[in-house]
Amino acid sequence: MIQKPAFRRAVLALLAACCLAPAAQAQGGDWPQHPVTFIMTFPAGSGVDVVARTIQEPLGKLLGQPVIIDYKVGAAGNVASEFVARAKPDGYTLVFGTAATHGVNAALYKKLPFDVEADFVPVAPILDVSNVLTINPDVINVKTVKEFVETVRANPGKYNYASTGNGTGTHMAFAELNSKLGLNMVHVPYKGGPEAIQSVLKGETCCIMNQVQTVLPHAKAGKVRLLGVTTAKRVPAVQDVPTIAESGVAGTQGFDSSTWFALFAPKGTDPAIVAKLNAAVRQVLQQPDVHAKFEAAGNTVRLETPEQFKATVRVNRQKWADVVKAANVTID
Repeated sequence: MIQKPAFRRAVLALLAACCLAPAAQAQGGDWPQHPVTFIMTFPAGSGVDVVARTIQEPLGKLLGQPVIIDYKVGAAGNVASEFVARAKPDGYTLVFGTAATHGVNAALYKKLPFDVEADFVPVAPILDVSNVLTINPDVINVKTVKEFVETVRANPGKYNYASTGNGTGTHMAFAELNSKLGLNMVHVPYKGGPEAIQSVLKGETCCIMNQVQTVLPHAKAGKVRLLGVTTAKRVPAVQDVPTIAESGVAGTQGFDSSTWFALFAPKGTDPAIVAKLNAAVRQVLQQPDVHAKFEAAGNTVRLETPEQFKATVRVNRQKWADVVKAANVTID
């Protein structure tokens, strides 16, 4: 015969198990039940923002819930990252990160209020982003990467280059090039893409290594000149622009300084939710209109499972740690 206290404990344990099972099923199986929010690392109008808005509506349709974009800009993406690192791991709050926010920053900042690797779950990459060396010909009138290098070398400390912020892909691409070639230039960080490209258009800075999708309209309008893409291969959207590695300048062989945009969730997020979101993102990226739009803008869609992307992030983080060390990059 079961004693009453023991019987009561058994009943309570059974009830608890029955309650938890549907809850766990609801979290993974029935997610999402309300809107999903992308916390943006960079301002409205930036390259990251353009990409997020491209997938916002089709992803919401697939998930059956709206996707909301919320901006928490600052500290090269660290403000947004910290917010998500401390968010409830229920799949409703994600950070739209980059190779800078979840790669470079870990090496660039001595103290972060979160652990870039331990506090996040890599959910899905979106695409690889091609940067291109972009100049204002009224400030530095050259037509090739070789001429650019020769001019800068002949005038150490004279030319300022813009970036979308300390530690961003636009900053690190230039820092890597300058380190490899021994160029002496002044880095001028801005709060985001719109301000940075405006500085080049106005002649406040001579140049920038910015995303093809950002500078292409200005190049078509004749306001800037594109000298070389930072990727290992030419970019179809600007097929006539050679790679920096093709420039013939000693030290540029094999130069590849591309970056990626991606979604990360807080640690502890249900793997079932991560898998479901990853599958939805991959489905959206393979939609013909979305895929074509990204390709036309000079970007390359990246399709990886959460496990594959986790490995990508780890390798990329080490790559940028090496660049930061070699280039002796510090926060201005």
